[in-house]
Amino acid sequence: MMQLFDQTTLECSKLITERYSTSFTLGIKTLDKKFHFPIYAIYGFVRYADEIVDTFYGHDQKYLLERFKKDTYEAIETGISLNPVLHSFQRMVNQYQIEHELIEAFLHSMEMDLYKQDYTDDKYNEYIYGSAEVVGLMCLRVFCEGNDAQYQHLKEGARRLGAAFQKVNFLRDLKSDYQDRGRVYFPGVDFVAFSKDAKSAIEADIQADFDAANVAIKQLPRSARMGVHLAYIYYLTLFNKIKHTPAARIQEERIRVPDTQKMALLAKTYMKFQLNVI
Repeated sequence: MMQLFDQTTLECSKLITERYSTSFTLGIKTLDKKFHFPIYAIYGFVRYADEIVDTFYGHDQKYLLERFKKDTYEAIETGISLNPVLHSFQRMVNQYQIEHELIEAFLHSMEMDLYKQDYTDDKYNEYIYGSAEVVGLMCLRVFCEGNDAQYQHLKEGARRLGAAFQKVNFLRDLKSDYQDRGRVYFPGVDFVAFSKDAKSAIEADIQADFDAANVAIKQLPRSARMGVHLAYIYYLTLFNKIKHTPAARIQEERIRVPDTQKMALLAKTYMKFQLNVI
């Protein structure tokens, strides 16, 4: 019956992913089937931690995050949790030997979101590493399936892809982050008078991350390459829409890629993968 419990918790993580992100769900489904539930488990974990700091206003968020952290490590140590998200996550941490340092860095960045602060370059890089780069590294541990040499070779690319995704999210969610939550992530940028030059400088940094990540994606195991490439293409498409949107408009609306366009990108990516050009 333990197998039934394990499978049920993984199904819960899958449901969370499907409800929260159509883009990542499609990306996961184009991975080799053996990677589906491991990546669902990672996504469910990071999604729920993010919910604590982004959504649960009116509750003691600091306590909830501390409890979530404590329960996470207890689940990893004991190999079981009645929290389905944590149970499925601990299974993947233990199976794929995901470093605890990555988990600690992620939870630290979530804690940073509980406090209003002005981000210096160092704090910004610290936040990006913990909130996004380590998630890429967790997924890479899964994709490399114990091949540490391969992991070490590709880890910089995984970090850069995670960084690119997060920075695009910052631009996409500028209105809600700044106006609703009082957060300003980009250091030295005045979002009261968000200028074209400031936006262009941020975009140049993001483009460099995308370019570095693309080199690594092409070297991923074939079983993971299509799904990661698809996520890359989704975000690159969103990024290009943002680049062609005036700075003032970015402050007023959330730019998105329509589902019809996502499906077209999926079809194009599938064809390129079949032709072995990615």
